[in-house]
Amino acid sequence: MRELSVPTIIETVAGMCEEANIYLGEDVSGALKRSLEVEESPTGKEVLKQLIDNLEIAQNEQIPICQDTGFAVFFVELGQEVHLVGGTLEEAINAGVKKGYTDGYLRKSIVEDPLYDRKNTGDNTPAVIYTEVVPGDKVKVSFAPKGGGSENMSAIKMLKPADGEEGLVDFVVNQVKTAGPNPCPPIVVGVGIGGTFDRVAVLAKKALFRPVGQPHPDSRFAELEQKILGKINNLGVGPQGFGGRVSALAVHIETFPSHIASMAAAVNINCHASRHVERVI
Repeated sequence: MRELSVPTIIETVAGMCEEANIYLGEDVSGALKRSLEVEESPTGKEVLKQLIDNLEIAQNEQIPICQDTGFAVFFVELGQEVHLVGGTLEEAINAGVKKGYTDGYLRKSIVEDPLYDRKNTGDNTPAVIYTEVVPGDKVKVSFAPKGGGSENMSAIKMLKPADGEEGLVDFVVNQVKTAGPNPCPPIVVGVGIGGTFDRVAVLAKKALFRPVGQPHPDSRFAELEQKILGKINNLGVGPQGFGGRVSALAVHIETFPSHIASMAAAVNINCHASRHVERVI
């Protein structure tokens, strides 16, 4: 059994919060730069250039890529041979978020009461944490600051098995069409298929943590990702909604076994600043 101190997790999470909001991963920045080669609209090309310039300014000036520094979302793989010392995993992650968002002067975007008082918690906690116990003595922490504008464009639909691939594709593409410029395109589209009402939403969220453009390991779903991406980019929404060929950078699908009577589907969208980092402790 390996002992892991809570302060180690706190410091790791704090650093991840600052890094993700200042540096955009090579997977996303590379996809943005490659999109310049396929964008046909002069306005779209200019917008893409400005988005790329913004990334460089954020890195050079050590300031957030976007003013919306997001809801702190974590997927954690906790090794079953790990014993935490000094507190719980949830306490450690929330303390790390508080430290990272405070030390990094990142905008605090979370309100305590979602309906009535809507008073800001003041430190961007609590985080949203999904934990999976896995073999081993390591802890893998994946973090994404999830902006509100793109999150608001999410949707779930309980499709019928008879809807098949066509029904799924129509649902995803129509949701992106309805979203239009609101999620700050070019976007990354996370799609969940299967499971229950709640599980499929988590699948769509988890899909956004995959390196941008990395295909699904099942060739059938990899082909489906490209099919949906093509249809989305034919919508003409374009960078920041000004029209063009590049409305999305990637479509990522995650699946889970389904009940014989249902085929749940969910869409979760990330803006062009598809921020995500991971650490293994």
